[in-house]
Amino acid sequence: MYPKTPDGRYFLVKGQLWRCTDPSLGEAERERLVHDLMDARRAVKQAKRAADAAQLAAARARVDAAKVALGERGPVWWQDGAPDYNRRRAANTPYAQWYADLQGTGGQ
Repeated sequence: MYPKTPDGRYFLVKGQLWRCTDPSLGEAERERLVHDLMDARRAVKQAKRAADAAQLAAARARVDAAKVALGERGPVWWQDGAPDYNRRRAANTPYAQWYADLQGTGGQ
């Protein structure tokens, strides 16, 4: 698995932060939404193969809706007013020291 920030809001892939799924979602709800997301991603692939722009736009909208419902996009799921650093380089965020420690550089 990918490392998660100490507050559990993001996971790290190749130095970039990605927002985690809202932990307040129930397991059944999360599974349903992940299933919807995977179906939508398959629809994107199919639309690309068919070179159907309308179908592609609809499929991408389904992907986005599933990601928003999971809490991975759209409004943040935490309540403390902290800003969103989704899709940002960890080294350019308040998580920079945590990232440096993961890399073994200690920020040096």
